[in-house]
Amino acid sequence: MKESQPQAIRLKDYRAPDFLIDETHLRFELFEEGARVTSRLKMRRNPESKPFRNLLELDGQDLQLEHLVLDGKELEESEYRLTTEKLVLERLPAKFELQVVTWILPQENTCLEGLYRSHKMFCTQCEAEGFRRITYYLDRPDVMSKFTTTIEADKKAFPVLLSNGNPTDSGDLGPRHWATWEDPFKKPCYLFALVAGDLEFVESHYRTMSGRNVQLRIYLEPQDLEKCDHAMQSLKKSMAWDEQVYGREYDLDIFNIVAVSDFNMGAMENKGLNIFNSSCVLANSLTATDNAFQRVEAIVAHEYFHNWSGNRVTCRDWFQLSLKEGFTVFRDAEFSADMHSRAVKRIEDATVMRTAQFAEDAGPMSHPVRPETYIEISNFYTLTVYEKGAEVVRMLHTLLGADKFREGSDLYFARHDGQAVTTEDFVKCMEDVSGRDLSQFRRWYSQAGTPRLEITDTYDAERQEYRLEFKQSCPETPGQSTKLPFVIPIRLGLLAADGRSLAFQTDEHSSTTESVLELTEKTQTFAFGGVTEKPVPSLLRGFSAPVKADFPYTREQLCFLMAHDKDGFNRWDAGQQLALNVIDDLVEAMRDGRQVAVDPLYLSAFASVVEDTGDDYSMLAKMMVVPSLSLLAERAELIDIDALVQARELLINQLDEATESQLLTRYHRLGKLLQDSGLDLSSSKAMGIRAMRNGCLQLLAQAGNKKVVELAQLQVRQVANMTDELGATQALVQCGDESAASQAVEAFHDKWRQDSLVMDNWFSIQAGCASYGNLDRVKRLTRHSLFSERNPNKVRAVLGSFAGQNWKQFHQADGSGYLFLEEWVVKLDNINPQVAARLVIPLTRWKKFLGDRKELMRQALQRIHKRPNLSKDLYEVVMKSL
Repeated sequence: MKESQPQAIRLKDYRAPDFLIDETHLRFELFEEGARVTSRLKMRRNPESKPFRNLLELDGQDLQLEHLVLDGKELEESEYRLTTEKLVLERLPAKFELQVVTWILPQENTCLEGLYRSHKMFCTQCEAEGFRRITYYLDRPDVMSKFTTTIEADKKAFPVLLSNGNPTDSGDLGPRHWATWEDPFKKPCYLFALVAGDLEFVESHYRTMSGRNVQLRIYLEPQDLEKCDHAMQSLKKSMAWDEQVYGREYDLDIFNIVAVSDFNMGAMENKGLNIFNSSCVLANSLTATDNAFQRVEAIVAHEYFHNWSGNRVTCRDWFQLSLKEGFTVFRDAEFSADMHSRAVKRIEDATVMRTAQFAEDAGPMSHPVRPETYIEISNFYTLTVYEKGAEVVRMLHTLLGADKFREGSDLYFARHDGQAVTTEDFVKCMEDVSGRDLSQFRRWYSQAGTPRLEITDTYDAERQEYRLEFKQSCPETPGQSTKLPFVIPIRLGLLAADGRSLAFQTDEHSSTTESVLELTEKTQTFAFGGVTEKPVPSLLRGFSAPVKADFPYTREQLCFLMAHDKDGFNRWDAGQQLALNVIDDLVEAMRDGRQVAVDPLYLSAFASVVEDTGDDYSMLAKMMVVPSLSLLAERAELIDIDALVQARELLINQLDEATESQLLTRYHRLGKLLQDSGLDLSSSKAMGIRAMRNGCLQLLAQAGNKKVVELAQLQVRQVANMTDELGATQALVQCGDESAASQAVEAFHDKWRQDSLVMDNWFSIQAGCASYGNLDRVKRLTRHSLFSERNPNKVRAVLGSFAGQNWKQFHQADGSGYLFLEEWVVKLDNINPQVAARLVIPLTRWKKFLGDRKELMRQALQRIHKRPNLSKDLYEVVMKSL
């Protein structure tokens, strides 16, 4: 354990900065051996700082201070204090100009925060606190300044020089050259960006709704020029959608995107200069799967939407992170739903919530959407802040309706343009336009944990009245033992025995077939009149609230909802509930030593999905997916990993036995449909057909069906797109035939070894496969020449896939998987603390495991905790876990 433990930062301790920075003038001199940064800051006292302290503490980390000049006078060392993380000055005038010159080493910056080298280019990542690795500054989001940036570098090595805003000047200095960029909008330093490199670009233009012409460019390395058309089209779609749905127009003359190979996150919304992980911007059909295409589209949209929800209006402090991220994730989710299938998008969102965010809510790092405390803010770029934050915004949208929500967002952007604000300010705008009191709703921001609903029903045939009783609760979470009731919107419908939607009446509305209930009490009953027969309720349609709901459906009722529910999400959810019910029975039977068999009712329902004649193939593909081990583990009170693995494998094997002929028939028919339909192969429908076809193949493979080998090998030879090539390769890896798997892996490697992003898939399908990715093989992958411990994409592809997806091999009873992960976490903490802190997460769930595994995981965490010089990132996660 560290001798000096990192201290927590608390929301309650927030105070306005004592000084503001009106103008920031930066000059970067870039060299192979390092970079010199000169900052000239025009500063003044903050009139809102009460009580005012004449003490300026500038943040800085890993900087060599060369000069410090105050109002033209160079300061002696006795006139300031310098610590490992601060530059401190006292007794400053009301207004002043401070010049700071620092020397930094980007080529040695492996944490990928601040200014660093990715291959041969210079690039930056400043959110959340990376700017302090560039120069001494007030590195906090409520200090907003106008930036002017000049970059000087070798002309031949770095012909492209980019920063925020619009270019204003440039020139030559012999073998070197320079360019100046000016951003007319105030921004916090976390939105600063710089790129210098030998890059090519693809250019297009977009005409805004007011008639302005915006230049769009995507910069990338020359070999990737053929991979950015999809990102460019996605950007244009995003710009048009934001104008149509939110009335938001782009506000600069230029919008630049740069693809970077070494990047901790997916992408970064820096004003006018978005920097992207190359995996989130590069895609063509030969090298990227359909899922990758949709991911690129969604992330391009997300970062573009931040121009308003994040840049023009930003967060006052990092506790308000969900102000920009939750709202923007909601916006990009709605965009994706409009571009493709709304039901499938909600299924994907709910799957993330149920498998990962609910686990986060139940784990040692549990925190509210607006956290109260943190040690390292990087640890709070979480599913709770992003995904649950988006669900909270969605509930506001549901409760207010689309029109009032749009009024609220318009007011928010108008009232707070150019400001750094809080989640309270956002909710207040919604309150002001709707006239509603949202005091109780605010608990979604302040209370952690996943609410649980127990639901029962009664029907009075004589009065034609149907009643639903809801009981809500929320378990204890760290620091919060008592929870007050939430406001929970319940979208529902009622189905008749023949599958019709039944009309009903509530106290507030005339007859309808769908309604949104507002649950506000711990126990609350709703009555529905005019119900002509006892219905089957369709509850929480569209995943209308991020809660766990328990209603005593019979298996027959779940089959009925799978077949007849008008809500696509609930059709899928009924199938998931039925599968989970069956797996629970299998686990119980194995524990009791009883004969195990899958309920024929489920096998029949599954066969009906495979044979379904509907044309929402993406939806059907989702309905064919057996619940993951991650979901099974999350919903278990205590995790018996061996029983869960065996039960799931048994279910898949019996599905294969019962539906082999239907799966093979559907596989062939879908292939013929793709060939004969004349469909645009990039269309959502074609993507859905491929998803269902590969779903058939992979289910057979997971069951070890011997017919898979020939089918998959033929598919690899015949296709000309990565979705089908990778799908077939993955099926061969999963099928249990060691020879076929090894041949497929080797062939894929030989074909694609020159493409780094494609090879991420190659690493991942091996490390994440239970039947192929044993520990010895995973260790060999970490020694492969294309693996790099300094590249987050490669680390996630191998180590993340093994620990996060390959439950069977990672959780081997001898604890070898835990020891392997421990060793890598410690190693990576010295290279990239952000990556190490995220990689250790699987070990932090140790308290839920049964038997020796629980103790082995705890011991691994304890050994990490005792190591000297842990980063704040890793220390916080491990400390809270123990």
